[in-house]
Amino acid sequence: SHGIHAEPTTFGVKLAGYHAEFQRARTRLELAREEVATCAISGAVGTFANIDPSIETHVAEKLGLSVEPVSTQVIPRDRHAMFFAVLGVIASSIERLSTEVRHLQRTEVLEAEEFFSAGQKGSSAMPHKRNPILTENLTGLARLVRSAVTPAMENVALWHERDISHSSVERGIGPDATVHLDFALHRLGGVIENLLIYPDNMMATIDSMGGLHNSQRILLALVEKGVSREDSYRLVQRNAMRTWKKEGDLLDLLKQDEEVSSRLTDAELEALFDLGYHFKQVDTIFERVFGRS
Repeated sequence: SHGIHAEPTTFGVKLAGYHAEFQRARTRLELAREEVATCAISGAVGTFANIDPSIETHVAEKLGLSVEPVSTQVIPRDRHAMFFAVLGVIASSIERLSTEVRHLQRTEVLEAEEFFSAGQKGSSAMPHKRNPILTENLTGLARLVRSAVTPAMENVALWHERDISHSSVERGIGPDATVHLDFALHRLGGVIENLLIYPDNMMATIDSMGGLHNSQRILLALVEKGVSREDSYRLVQRNAMRTWKKEGDLLDLLKQDEEVSSRLTDAELEALFDLGYHFKQVDTIFERVFGRS
């Protein structure tokens, strides 16, 4: 968290979080589509002065739309603003996942990366490069989709029964935002389907921490032994800072610290460095996202 190693999680939990996010996105999109799919054939100012409401009802049924309960000359644009806002949120979710892939593909991380085919060029100048071009492209597309949100919001306030200030805007953002989002979702699907995963590098990342990811467990164990939380934090932190400086693994340093070892035996300390402890509730998280299999 914050770009600094914290506690370990699993790659499955990470992806489950994105799966849940895109499930929410799908629900929002379906609701937004339903909300915007209304029909208005109600006359010049929406009063049905020269047309019978039954005609509007008939046309709406034929088109698979709902009747707009109260319209002016046009359908209220709050509906459209919500639709484009949902597109913008989905675009942001695409960018969030794309940014994570780009980070995971960094040279010093390389826990996952976009598929790189034989003969593919990452850079026209440097043959060694394997650049995350697809997710970089997705980041840019997300900006384009979100650029439609503010104009859609500004379209809500029209003069009296209507003006046409919204019309020119919607002719642009309508096709552009929907086409860009459709393309982005398909591209993202391909990225994830073909994503290259490197579990050994993930394990190497954990090992490189020298045991620092167990600091909270040690803190809590000392508190359970009667040490105040403030003193426990101080004891763990002073050893953790030495591990940051590559002066030794945290477990070894804690064993050598008389204030710590007077409270926790070597066996108790070693038990606190069990990696599996951090993953004991993973199945619960998966059940919440996917249900019981």
